[in-house]
Amino acid sequence: MSAETKPLDTARREAALASAPHVGRAVAHESAELHVTGAALYTDDLAARTKGVLACWPACAPHAHAWLDDLDVSPALAVPGVVRVLTASDVPGTNDSGASRLDEPLFPRAAEGGGDPRPEILYAAMPVAWVVAESEEAAKLGAAAVIAHYTPRPPVLTIADAIAAGAFHVDGQKIRRGEPEEALARAPHRLEGSLEMGGQEHFYLETHASLAYVDEAGSVFVHASTQHPTETQDVVARVLARPKNDVVVQQLRMGGGFGGKETQANPFASIAALGAVLTKRPVRVRLDRARDMQLSGKRHPFHAAWKAGFDDEGRLLALDVQLTSDGGHSLDLSFPVLGRALFHIDNAYFLPSVEVRGRVAKTNKISNTAFRGFGGPQGMLVIEEIVDRIARTLGLRPELVRRRNLYRPGQTTHYEQEVVHAERLERVMTELAASSEFEARRAEIDAFNAAHPHVKRGLAITPVKFGISFTAKYYNQAGSLVLVYKDGSVQVSHGGTEMGQGLYTKVRQIAADALGVSPSTIRIMPTRTDKVPNTSATAASAGTDLNGAAVKDACDTIRGRLAALAAPLLDCSASRVVFREGVVASGDDPAKAMSFAALVDRAYHERIQLSANGFYQTPDIHYDPAAGRGRPFYYYSFGAAVSEVEIDGFTGMYGLRRVDLLHDVGDSIAPSLDVGQIEGAFAQGAGWLTQEELVWDREGILRTSNASTYKLPSLGECPPVFRTKLLTDARSLGVVHGSKAVGEPPFMLAFSVREALKDAIAAFGGHGLVELASPATPEAVYWSIDARRLLP
Repeated sequence: MSAETKPLDTARREAALASAPHVGRAVAHESAELHVTGAALYTDDLAARTKGVLACWPACAPHAHAWLDDLDVSPALAVPGVVRVLTASDVPGTNDSGASRLDEPLFPRAAEGGGDPRPEILYAAMPVAWVVAESEEAAKLGAAAVIAHYTPRPPVLTIADAIAAGAFHVDGQKIRRGEPEEALARAPHRLEGSLEMGGQEHFYLETHASLAYVDEAGSVFVHASTQHPTETQDVVARVLARPKNDVVVQQLRMGGGFGGKETQANPFASIAALGAVLTKRPVRVRLDRARDMQLSGKRHPFHAAWKAGFDDEGRLLALDVQLTSDGGHSLDLSFPVLGRALFHIDNAYFLPSVEVRGRVAKTNKISNTAFRGFGGPQGMLVIEEIVDRIARTLGLRPELVRRRNLYRPGQTTHYEQEVVHAERLERVMTELAASSEFEARRAEIDAFNAAHPHVKRGLAITPVKFGISFTAKYYNQAGSLVLVYKDGSVQVSHGGTEMGQGLYTKVRQIAADALGVSPSTIRIMPTRTDKVPNTSATAASAGTDLNGAAVKDACDTIRGRLAALAAPLLDCSASRVVFREGVVASGDDPAKAMSFAALVDRAYHERIQLSANGFYQTPDIHYDPAAGRGRPFYYYSFGAAVSEVEIDGFTGMYGLRRVDLLHDVGDSIAPSLDVGQIEGAFAQGAGWLTQEELVWDREGILRTSNASTYKLPSLGECPPVFRTKLLTDARSLGVVHGSKAVGEPPFMLAFSVREALKDAIAAFGGHGLVELASPATPEAVYWSIDARRLLP
């Protein structure tokens, strides 16, 4: 017997072979220790380690819409420390940072279609120049010294303004099933109304940051806080008029993203790269909080006008909805965001006859963009509003009407995709109602409200159904590169980005089980465009589905090669070779075993390849936008939430007393991380619906541009009782390790908070509908209560 195949220490071998898989374990985030000790490095931290780095700061326009009459940067060049001022004339390539439609000027330029040749200001705080200096302080002083003259123009600032002006970005979208006009006319009951919902600031902890330098070959290397390194590479290359192979983008980790760094990182990376090329020195861009909020897009505000027909039991028979989103000054991702809103107008409810239309308004504000849920929350909020109004019109309990309208097995959506596992909707509602003691608490709350005229409590349960896949089919792909070294250690590269959500942790668990090694021997490498090219954004909740599957594909390839080598050494067939926790053994005789490192070393000497590329593409997805039919989503995630609130009728102030969540994540890869994602998404959703209010003045200036004026959820809003459970026995077939996405779907669990507020408001008196603005700030709650006091 050779040295490599001598029996391992019996205790080690038996322990390894008896160990449970790493997938499914409740593990800590792979960078948790770095996070809590402050040792984790982010993009701007790298600047401190870079010699001779220059800082960049924008000189911004004060108008939401104007002509730029002239620009004088010479006073900025006279400021000590200023090295260069970047303007439109410095761009060697395309003066645009848009991903596809080139409607996002990096610097002001003349409007398309001829006419006035002056550069156009499209939104307040639009950069007219970027000052490059030895320090950030010098760059700010230089930016303040730039002289610009403008001719103000009337801005379009709201959806209503845009509708009145006929200002829209593109043709609308529509999905239709049945004959909703006829169904509405025949319905025993009809309602119509409208709903406006505000936007939301991403407020990631790490603001936008990029660091760029030129290497000895003249190529450009960019560290960027981006969710989409490949797109950032594409835009930087286009701005610099270079081929893509001349630009490398690396993403180490982000301090949060939430969709706000999917496209919005591109202009800042482009400015850093342009500065580096022109000065031949490293250049950094890092925005402070106020500038970040002024220069980066938000969640799209929406307006919905609707008509609904229903029967005596509250079942929906017909629906007609017109959605209008505020896209801001450019299209960005507004078209697919609107599309997902149309797809999710049903939430968890069967719509037998429906027409839903959508259009993107063009306004003189920062271009709105992706945000957790990507339009889904806006569409789903509309149907939740409608279902609540139906219940109150009929004098029925809203939870009863919700359950009567849930999808049943075999039913299809309004775009004719079957809702597979639709029975889980009823299951999550039933299990959560029981575990949350919903009926008993309902009775207790009714008694409390009867005894307290000025303080009322509310209770609500709401479901969630959310489709998983990019609606742009070509994004549903991922690549990987796995390298095994002679000592058995492993490097894994993939196209996903880490923004705190735990993607790297899950990928490491997947790779560990696929190779049969300890996660401690695996290093997940920073995401780089020269390691894995042509990647998709880490978005649409598909990061693990795509990249985890691609990594597993590469690991399976390497494992197959090693199994073929090990089989004769262990006297078994390749299919019977067991890889577990760094031990490779015969499945027929576990005493015949060797270490993974020894087998790898043997493979090297046998000239067997120890690296592999992996690839994955989501199967069986398609959609015809002209017909409004197809299967745009590979599967659906389900969940439900119960929230209880208490409102002070004198002030409108309220508190969240208890929250119970039950969510379907399939077979969880990392349960502790999934619970964290669910609770974080719920808190963020509650913030959007209740307290995060973006305010622009009549000049188009954002007045809520920091944490003192923009109200974020905090520990003070956390309910004293917060219970989260994962749905059991919910394996998702065809997805890596039977798991499901978790990033976006739980955001909509927060609908239960808004519905609980409406339940409490109704208890103050009056009859019929509850009118409540979104966000439901304490002021909005107070005015809603006050309006009901005037009712008979």
